[in-house]
Amino acid sequence: MRLALSWLTVLPVAGGSVEARDCRRAISLAPLVGVLLGCFALGVLAGLHQLGAPALVAGILTVGALALATRGMHVDGLADTADGLGCYGPPARALEVMRDGGVGPFGAVTLLVVYGTQAACFASVLHSGRWWVVPLAVATGRAALGWCCRRGVPSARAEGLGALVAGSQPLPVPLGWTALLAGAAVLTIPELPWLGPLAVVLATALVVAVLPHIRKRFGGITGDVLGAAVELATTVTLVVCVSATA
Repeated sequence: MRLALSWLTVLPVAGGSVEARDCRRAISLAPLVGVLLGCFALGVLAGLHQLGAPALVAGILTVGALALATRGMHVDGLADTADGLGCYGPPARALEVMRDGGVGPFGAVTLLVVYGTQAACFASVLHSGRWWVVPLAVATGRAALGWCCRRGVPSARAEGLGALVAGSQPLPVPLGWTALLAGAAVLTIPELPWLGPLAVVLATALVVAVLPHIRKRFGGITGDVLGAAVELATTVTLVVCVSATA
């Protein structure tokens, strides 16, 4: 758990060893870190609302607070993955683009769309009062890590975070987390008890559906891909949960 916190948050927690077993367990516990981050985001959003901030401003600042709480790691991964997918050439060329460190046009547009959508969804939470959607979405995003790291999904590189955790999760681990989150999601929107579970399932299904293309384009997963999967699943869960009305 210390390793998961040190990887996924800005908390000054000593991560301990990074042996294969510890890395595997850290990914397995990532959804718990997601719950912690989601409650933090919920607190920021509610606090800004109480201070009288306009809903969209509160949503934008909450997105920023989450980025700070994770050292911007997923932001960087999302942009690099978008640029890698948008470039021409074989997997080696795509990985080279991802290593570059700059943000290209695909990455810039993706950041704008994804985080703009998240901010708007947070604003909608304030209007609808569906507060528990926030930790649900953030936890579902971290549960996506288990699906990306399930057995049979290789690493694109011989080094880096992807190489440490690729293929480390037996299927029951991500499947169990998805089932648990879908079950808990029944309580997040009492007037529409089916909506939360649907959001979790759709977000997970989209991540799983994208993985074969990721493997084709890059040869496997990387740390950047993991960050992109987190943000994709988080965003889809938010969009579904705030879109339907009773």
